[in-house]
This record gives sequence, C-alpha cells and structure tokens, in this order.
Amino acid sequence: MNHPKNTNTTWLFEITPKNKFFSLNLKEVWQYRDLLLLFVKRDVVTVYKQTVLGPLWYLMQPLFTSITFTIIFNNVAGIDTGTVPPFLFNLAGITIWNYFTACLNDTSDTFKKNAAIFGKVYFPRIIMPLSVVISNLLKFGIQFLIFVVFYLYYYLQGATVSLNESVVFFPLLIVVMGVLGLGLGMIISSLVTKYRDFTYLISFGVQLLMYVSAVMYPLALIKEKIPNYAWLVQYNPLAYIIETTRYMLLNVGQVSVLGLAYTAGVTIAVLLAGVLIFNKTEKSFIDTV
Repeated sequence: MNHPKNTNTTWLFEITPKNKFFSLNLKEVWQYRDLLLLFVKRDVVTVYKQTVLGPLWYLMQPLFTSITFTIIFNNVAGIDTGTVPPFLFNLAGITIWNYFTACLNDTSDTFKKNAAIFGKVYFPRIIMPLSVVISNLLKFGIQFLIFVVFYLYYYLQGATVSLNESVVFFPLLIVVMGVLGLGLGMIISSLVTKYRDFTYLISFGVQLLMYVSAVMYPLALIKEKIPNYAWLVQYNPLAYIIETTRYMLLNVGQVSVLGLAYTAGVTIAVLLAGVLIFNKTEKSFIDTV
C-alpha cells in the first residue's frame, strides 16, 4: 500500500552522512541525553552485578593498593613523604590515577564491545565513551569519599595535613584527567578495530605508565635520584596532574605553572585527535570488527 508523500512533514531528527573532516555535534549529543543517562546507569549498576562484595570493590581496590604501596615504596624502599602520612600520600595519588585508568580502559574497547548495538540502531557513537567518563566520575566520587574519611582520621590524630587554598580548582583537575582518559581511550578504541594487539598493550602499558606518573613518589624525588631519566616523568602530563592533586589536597610538593600549561595543551590535542580518529573509524568499523 502506497502512502501519499507529505512534503510538509517536519522531522524531529534528521540523520545525514558526516562529510566534515572534524565533527563534534554537541547539539545532537544533547538531543540523545536520555540515552546517555541510560548508559551511565547501566555502567554503574552492572559493573559489579553478580559479585559477592558488589560496590565494596570500589573501596577495596584503592585501599589495598595504597597499603601495598606504603609497605613497598615507603617502608622498604624508604621514599620520604615529608610530614604527610605515607598511606594518605599514596591514597591521594591512587584515587585520581584510578579515575584516569578507568576512563582509558573502559573507553578503549568501545567499538568492539558495542558492535552489536552500533550495527542495529543509530545514535551518536560518541555517547558511549562519554557515558564511560561520567559513570566513572561517580565511582571516583565514592573513592574520593574514602580519601576524605582517612584525611579526617589522620587530622584528628594530630598529623600535619592541610588543604592548600588552590583546592577550589580541584574539580578542574578532575575534568582534565577525565578528558585525557577520554581522548586516549577513543584513539585506542579506533585502533583496536583493526589491530587487536592494542588490547593486550593496554593491559600492561597502563601499569608501566603508572611508574612514570609520580603516583607513589614526589615529582622532585625522581629529579634528585635519577636525573638522567627524569625526562620520562617530566614529559608525562599525568605526573603534573597527580603532583598538583597532592599539592591541593595535602599541601605538599610544588606546582609547575609551565607543567600545567603543557598538560592542558596535550589534553586538548589528544581530545581533538581522539574525536577525529573516532569519527573516521565509526564510518567503517562494522566491516572490520
């Protein structure tokens, strides 16, 4: 049965091919905001579903990692954290580091993990990695609450800990960390569609990256102990984010304005490259996955 063509029809959404070299249609993402929130809820609810301890894994991972780092790097290796208790020093670094790794790991297999959905219905593909960054922000909030609890404990015990007045900019630091994880994740996700080797590279590459990101030691220590290899840390934008986090939350270490400017520049470049490669891959990934 043929229906007469209605030339006056106004479509709510119109899907057109992306012919631009770079496209970041935030207006379209906003139109699909309900779907974005649905994916965020899915990520939060299902991640530890059918586990015995459930959401307690959010708390156990940073706590046990901080205890291990304190024993190995502070008690055995003798890394000095100044007036700040070593456990609190490590917990601050691990909390912000975990947010980056969660964004990177969960975003890096976007195309492979969601190939079935992508092949059936249309929606802005960038919603998937965005939902990962937002859902991991909730997990970060839970882990940061644990840091606050231990901070108050040590403060009441008489430890010399204090917030720096620049702590008001801490949310901005979290955004930078999330955007950096998002950009890198989208680049890797696009590469994984053709080269599955990157899946294995991420698993141990992130662990190696942690050792050159000043997570368990002050940035100044690496310059003092092994100056010939200090460039590995100095050129790593993550090191400046973690060092600044401890400066804001614990008032230890130093902040490099030049280093933060470098970090902001790298983050913007990585995000733009991630969006560019992601958009290019989404046109043809279904033929290669």
